[in-house]
Amino acid sequence: MNSIGSPFADDGGAMRNDLENLVTRARAARQNAYAPYSRYAVGAAVLAKSGKIYTGCNIENAAYPSGLCAERVAIFKAVSEGEREFTALAVVTANAGAMCGACRQVLSEFAADDAVIVLAPARGKRRKRVTMKRMLLDRFGAMHLRSKR
Repeated sequence: MNSIGSPFADDGGAMRNDLENLVTRARAARQNAYAPYSRYAVGAAVLAKSGKIYTGCNIENAAYPSGLCAERVAIFKAVSEGEREFTALAVVTANAGAMCGACRQVLSEFAADDAVIVLAPARGKRRKRVTMKRMLLDRFGAMHLRSKR
């Protein structure tokens, strides 16, 4: 992952603004997190190829496996509205923590190798940015299911 002090310094202005908007939306979504067990609130915002943004927050449950990560909430919300391609995702946690493996796999179903993933802290300007390809190397996908035996 690339850590950069100046958010998105190597991108053009439009891309920087889009990504900052995603981080802002993910921070707002984080406020709705239901995390009474871990106390680790997460917010996510995914940018669809259509230009629409969908947000999600983590939702925990006393039966731990029944909870859902913020990233998958945002992705599933978008897919339920007809979206099938994503160009960027922002995730906000207390410490800019990385996505879990399940969220990486779900995102990879709908994101190209060059999709941008931004990990940001709840406060501050420091960002970690990575592409889908780097986030999930040698990912499993539909192409594997279509191969002949």
